[in-house]
Amino acid sequence: MGISNRSIRGNVLPARRHLELVELIRSRGQMTVNELANHFTVSGDTVRRDLDLLAGQGLIKRTHGGAVAMDNLVHQDSPFTQRMSTRVPAKRRIARAAARLISDGETLLINGGSTTKLFAAELAERRNLTVVTNNLGLPATLPTDCCSNVYILGGEYNGDAQVTVGPVGFVSAGNITVDSAVIGVGGIAIKEGLTTTVLEECSMILAMICAARRTIVLADATKFGHRSFAHIAPLERIQILVTDEAPPKDLAQALHESGVEVIVAAKE
Repeated sequence: MGISNRSIRGNVLPARRHLELVELIRSRGQMTVNELANHFTVSGDTVRRDLDLLAGQGLIKRTHGGAVAMDNLVHQDSPFTQRMSTRVPAKRRIARAAARLISDGETLLINGGSTTKLFAAELAERRNLTVVTNNLGLPATLPTDCCSNVYILGGEYNGDAQVTVGPVGFVSAGNITVDSAVIGVGGIAIKEGLTTTVLEECSMILAMICAARRTIVLADATKFGHRSFAHIAPLERIQILVTDEAPPKDLAQALHESGVEVIVAAKE
């Protein structure tokens, strides 16, 4: 009887598995324990031990529920196309759960990011929305007939992320006020709150939060405890966090004390 490729992979020597694991995380930017366990056909406990060992060697960075590549931390932002192909099922679940929070006729501020772009694609059942965004790819993503008006914020063009970075407002109308700001972030931690990898973007995201009656943050579990370069705002500045896994206990407690509602998107 032949031996399956999955069986062979499950019996890979630890040293070889460690090498493959590091290269896999580097190529994808970040991965969860479940994704790695399925890839190597080993238990979650085995993956956790591997990640702890490799993190101790400085080859990766451990996060709640997984790991990220060292060269994607703090100072550098991973290319937008890479972020769009990372953890897509989890991000899509987050996007769908967040879309259910939006009512017909709302005005929305949506920032740039892979999860917020997926969120925009999930608004097919909404009508008469007004959307303001700095994400240049988002208007083409919005379903037909969901919006009565779509506005693009001006500013400096960031070609990698396909966004503009500048003031939140318009020359003809000045400041704006919206019902909801739907925000993607680089990290969410107890002390630092919301952070992003792009310094110029943090003031723009904060302005979006200030312009909104409520702020909905979309963040998958790899963002928990992650501290990106630029500080945006403390946890108490947001109202809702939509994610794919329950936050660790200390962060969950901090979110609760800050009055943040946490919505964990159900697996489909």
